[in-house]
Amino acid sequence: MTQGAEIAAAVRGLFDLPVAVAVTRPDAVHPPLFDDEAALIARARPERIAEFTAGRSAAREAMRHLGYAPKPVLATSDRAPIWPQGLTGSISHCADWCIAVLVRDSHARSLGIDIEEDRPLPGDLLDEICSQSEIAQLQEAGHLAAAMRIFCAKEAAYKAQYPLTRTLFGFDRLDVTLPADNSAFDAQFTQDTECFRRGDKLPGRIVSVAGHLVSAVAIGQINRKGA
Repeated sequence: MTQGAEIAAAVRGLFDLPVAVAVTRPDAVHPPLFDDEAALIARARPERIAEFTAGRSAAREAMRHLGYAPKPVLATSDRAPIWPQGLTGSISHCADWCIAVLVRDSHARSLGIDIEEDRPLPGDLLDEICSQSEIAQLQEAGHLAAAMRIFCAKEAAYKAQYPLTRTLFGFDRLDVTLPADNSAFDAQFTQDTECFRRGDKLPGRIVSVAGHLVSAVAIGQINRKGA
């Protein structure tokens, strides 16, 4: 199994939903963007254009898995994808991989996915990313290196909530609790936010695969396995 196939299989395992997953590399050769998509990033730096192109290529491959013809995926002013009618999904990329995950909106209201290199969070970012309670949680477990998992979890939770709230906020708006095995998490709101109240939790899952962390959150899941 190639690394890309390994990552795709791991992503599918994070959801109790019939998601379509596509994984590619930002530096691969991809089909050209639709004109409307290209216009969105015409003045962007070359690396941003490569990332955007890879994300849209992966999104269209995921559409194909769900039986949809390729369609443009535009974006809000905050760069959040605007999905074609009938679909909801998420895109994430790191230096060497890009993931797109899609599901029909009859199965979930929104999805969030994030991929990061599985390495310690730089020390100068710890206080920016993690709350004091999260740092205490990691210290109590003797596993401060797991701070990158908290960052990855917050990124997926943020992406999942954004289509519902259209609210930009910092890392302090969510407080993540990791279980002992670090395979799942709860991202709890620390203050009221559009559609959510303080104390509301977004449950998610996280996995280490091929030297990377991948996290996932689904909001409003329907037809869960075993339900």
